[in-house]
Amino acid sequence: MGVPRSDETGTRLVSRSIRASVPSLRVALDALPAPRTFWTGPDEATVVAGGVAAELTADGRDRFAAVREGIDRVLRSGDVHAGTEAACPRLFGGFAFHDDGGDGSVWADFPGARFVLPRVQVTETDRGTWLTVNAVGHDATAGAVEERLDAERERLAGLDDTDAGPPPEIVSRTRTTPRDAWRDSVEAAVERIRAGDLRKVVLAQALDVTLDRPLSVPDVLARLGSTYPDCYRFLVEPTAGPDRPSFFGATPERLVSRHGRTVATGALAGTTGRGDTPAEDDWLAEELLDDEKNVHEHELVGETIREQLAPFASSITAGERSVRRLETVQHLFTPITATLDRDTHVLDLVEALHPTPAVGGLPPERALATIRETEPFDRGWYAAPVGWVDAAGNGTFAVAIRSALARDTSTTLFAGVGVVADSDPDREWDEVQLKYRPILDELER
Repeated sequence: MGVPRSDETGTRLVSRSIRASVPSLRVALDALPAPRTFWTGPDEATVVAGGVAAELTADGRDRFAAVREGIDRVLRSGDVHAGTEAACPRLFGGFAFHDDGGDGSVWADFPGARFVLPRVQVTETDRGTWLTVNAVGHDATAGAVEERLDAERERLAGLDDTDAGPPPEIVSRTRTTPRDAWRDSVEAAVERIRAGDLRKVVLAQALDVTLDRPLSVPDVLARLGSTYPDCYRFLVEPTAGPDRPSFFGATPERLVSRHGRTVATGALAGTTGRGDTPAEDDWLAEELLDDEKNVHEHELVGETIREQLAPFASSITAGERSVRRLETVQHLFTPITATLDRDTHVLDLVEALHPTPAVGGLPPERALATIRETEPFDRGWYAAPVGWVDAAGNGTFAVAIRSALARDTSTTLFAGVGVVADSDPDREWDEVQLKYRPILDELER
């Protein structure tokens, strides 16, 4: 188990918030100090942040508990003045997909878990925009924080509202999984499923893209917001150096949100494309709802999520299955809500639910072993939980799919599909290409 890293246990937290004006959140994110943070989701505030007031890292199987304990030490008490709940101190971050974290150089800066309390944060809510400055340490004082708050408000208000620049051009693309190797992998997984060794496994691919100049992640996130307004958009930067990596995405999949004793999650599994006309869209949606392979995959996910929530809940309700339409794909979706039977921290729920069968498989341990054996790349934080936590144990976490890792002129895109007994390798290959589109489209504009 890694040890959470922050300022000393029991140190003082000071946080101040005031109303502020910024030209745009894209401009503000670009101007904030590294490492930067971005988070937004449906019916949630949008947060752009920079710098580090406190940082927690952990590795191994106990990383969820270690992070929870560290967050409690940082947030349990302090001198906090915020004009709205969304501007109160929160830690943002996430976890690696596998317990032992990443084992490849591309994910070298990403531990098994990392959360940060930003030093400077801009929060956009339906009640206006708020600027927050946080400090943690024995020497943190209200006077110093308030002085920094005034300086940051003046600095951010003075920024010019420039237009986003054009995206860089793609110079080359390299697939980590050739098509023949993919076909062999899917066929081998299907054989194991039919033999009863597995019920489902999610296999992924990675696409390495070389650009003619470094990617502007704030610009990409802004464009993704226009195209995927109902998705969870995120940015995690683990270091502050000039060659720092940026993990970002626009994911349609919420892992879990907790507010008080109310929990919301859902089953998102089963995929088809979009049509060229509304009529074709409707036809594809109806076909998806009746497709035996996709419905079976979807039901496995929903059944398992309800089983994973059961130890914490006094009641669980599944809504009506529907088709969720995104820009390039359509998914089967069933909302799931629960009422907790006791005060349960959101990170306990994250630990119980990750990985869902939508990104891992069943049985979980065999599926994870199959993923390790099969995929010729390191998942790192791909398909893992990313989100935020507050002092009350509330929070929201999304599943980091439709995501990419950018560093300088290199960007790696990730996408995966669920393999069940009647999966066809060529259809699954085509589905992966559809799932690259959200990020790839932003690089090809």
